[in-house]
Amino acid sequence: MSTRPPLPPFTEDSARQKVQAAEDAWNTRDPERVAAAYTEDSVWRNRSEFLTGREEIVAFLTRKWERERDYALRKDLWTFGGDRIAVRFQYEWHDAEGRWWRSYGNELWEFTADGLMSRREASINDVPIEESERRIRGPRPESEHGTGFPLA
Repeated sequence: MSTRPPLPPFTEDSARQKVQAAEDAWNTRDPERVAAAYTEDSVWRNRSEFLTGREEIVAFLTRKWERERDYALRKDLWTFGGDRIAVRFQYEWHDAEGRWWRSYGNELWEFTADGLMSRREASINDVPIEESERRIRGPRPESEHGTGFPLA
């Protein structure tokens, strides 16, 4: 069994590290890399879709990033306690027709003692934007780690 530091119980610093690590991984748009942070039997709710296990997670992420082109994400720690972390996030992407979207959401995460995520619940809303309204352009530069982002 592999471990994925930082490990619970989380402190504010270790929770922030976990959130930044998740943001960095998701911005690679590599389904295998992202799925490696979850337990073999991880349970997800993403919008109205329910998934169980890494294989389903990889398939889901592959479909997601085929549809959500030029995906770029920001996550922000909301709160934490014990083996759980809550985050808010925003990401931008465009569809096959070139329309841009900003997706807003909240996630609830639960971790095993070895630092792998065993549960992820995500609620997400999509808002159409003009390309000129974009504010997320690729992975967050290291100089911006730990900074928040506007709500609207």
